Amino acid sequence: MTEEALTGGSMSSVARVGDTVRRGAGPWTPQVQRLLAHLRASGIDEVPAPLGFDAQGREVLGYLPGMVGHHPLPPELRTDAVLCAAARLLRRLHDAARVAALDAPPTWFCGWQAAVREPMEVICHGDFAPYNCVFRAGQLVGVIDFDHAHPGPRAWDLAYALYRFVPIMHPSNPESRGSLAEQCRRARLFCDAYGLENRDQLPAVMHARIHAMAEFLRRGAAVGDERMLANIAEGHLAIYTTDLAYWDQYAPRFAAVLTEGGGIR
Repeated sequence: MTEEALTGGSMSSVARVGDTVRRGAGPWTPQVQRLLAHLRASGIDEVPAPLGFDAQGREVLGYLPGMVGHHPLPPELRTDAVLCAAARLLRRLHDAARVAALDAPPTWFCGWQAAVREPMEVICHGDFAPYNCVFRAGQLVGVIDFDHAHPGPRAWDLAYALYRFVPIMHPSNPESRGSLAEQCRRARLFCDAYGLENRDQLPAVMHARIHAMAEFLRRGAAVGDERMLANIAEGHLAIYTTDLAYWDQYAPRFAAVLTEGGGIR
């Protein structure tokens, strides 16, 4: 069967074969397949069906037809409706993968690519952003690439989603949109749509999440990782450090907007 190379992501070996996607596998991939099976059994059809491995050892997933939200996002994917749909989908993912409710909990605490984080509330997606979501006719219909999934707090996923979907970025970031006031409004809207009640720790987690992205590049560069070195050369480290300074400067304002009146019940 003919293979069609899929481009646009960070993975170098992703191909479509009929109604399946074939991706390079890692030691963490069996856990990802197990997580996807659990999510689909919980009624979340927006994630790819896990179909095991092919003769080449590649991960096999069901293909989700649609457009992936790579930069630059078209106007129809920057609406409040899409923002709220993303928040509601993330909430469903988290509720379905609550660590306390999973069967045989010890088996969920190891084997992931990303480090486990405390408190272990849910299995985080780890990279919930428009570029890992699938859209059709301006509607969010799927989420892909669970390679960075790991047990951790809801807020860790929420912080990255806010960074990418609102987005909360310095105006110099090519992906930044909207004024500070608009970013505050959309951040509150996302948290409301998610149904986040306790928001007190979110500002600190936002700082930690953006900082972690910069440190990820620095650690990779320190051991000679060519992809990390290339990302730094392309300006990604400078972008993250500028965005972190922007967040720290305006964190009190975001915190006031996010926590005013609490979350929806």
